[in-house]
Amino acid sequence: MRHFFQLTAAGPLFFLSAWILMIFAGILDTDVGIKPFGYVTSMVVTIGIWLVLAPAIGAVAGRPKR
Repeated sequence: MRHFFQLTAAGPLFFLSAWILMIFAGILDTDVGIKPFGYVTSMVVTIGIWLVLAPAIGAVAGRPKR
């Protein structure tokens, strides 16, 4: 049952992380050299980041303890 609640917690965290990415992209746009982007673009970037990082985090977290 624990995995079900972890899965449902990922939804709000996705929207929160997309919103935070949009805010920081607007703050750091001149320093990084990008154009500020909207929430939908931020959600697409967040999906990409999650797809790249999730397997790596799962591989590291799934290792047995020594």
